[in-house]
Amino acid sequence: MDLGLSGKVVFITGGSKGIGRAIAEAFTNEGARVAVAARHTLEQSQFTFYQGDLTIQEERIRVFQELVRDFGRIDVLVNNVGGSNGGLALETELSFFEAAMQLNYIAAVHFSQLAAEQMKKHGSGSIVNISSIFGRESGGKITYNNSKAALISFTKGFANEVIKDGIRVNGIAPGSILHPTGNWQKRLDQDPEKIRQFVEKEIPAGRFGTVEEVANVAVFLASEKASWIVGATINVDGGQSRSNF
Repeated sequence: MDLGLSGKVVFITGGSKGIGRAIAEAFTNEGARVAVAARHTLEQSQFTFYQGDLTIQEERIRVFQELVRDFGRIDVLVNNVGGSNGGLALETELSFFEAAMQLNYIAAVHFSQLAAEQMKKHGSGSIVNISSIFGRESGGKITYNNSKAALISFTKGFANEVIKDGIRVNGIAPGSILHPTGNWQKRLDQDPEKIRQFVEKEIPAGRFGTVEEVANVAVFLASEKASWIVGATINVDGGQSRSNF
């Protein structure tokens, strides 16, 4: 299926590995012009790469200005950068909550603001926010859950604000995704039997998801094939989520 993304300028945060890297590759396969930003250098890549600490406001502004300078516009923004920290709420310092919000939420809000101002100039655009099923229910670390819940809320609120300008905002809530650089791979290596039991108990589909399965939804949501999807955050989880929405 031709998704009509050929030539589109796509910017992906946290695109150097895992889900972000798979999303970048999926857009490239659709003929898009892809740029990624991340803290660590990306080697041997077909993407334009911008290095920066995306938890810092000035760094986000610099990276985005360089993107617009190099490409002249932005058609698709994928807010993927994120991570988890801390432990139980009573055992986690407040600074960890603040850091999680900066990485998982504030960075996405800021890039969305920057991108939307550019997208307004040509009356179209798509923003895709990568959250988590644990933004709707407990299961991950509490700092992570809180920040991803905020991102899901922002997705709906911002979508309603900018759809009048031709900009669609949606999200993806992945479940447990297995890839070589992720936490699930580390846990699998440490205790294969425990993880086997987790999959059997928690994931109705009976396996982990793949980064490609998340990426496929991202390119669809960014395309005009999803033109009437506005403000939605779609679970991509093999049935893992217990939420009813």
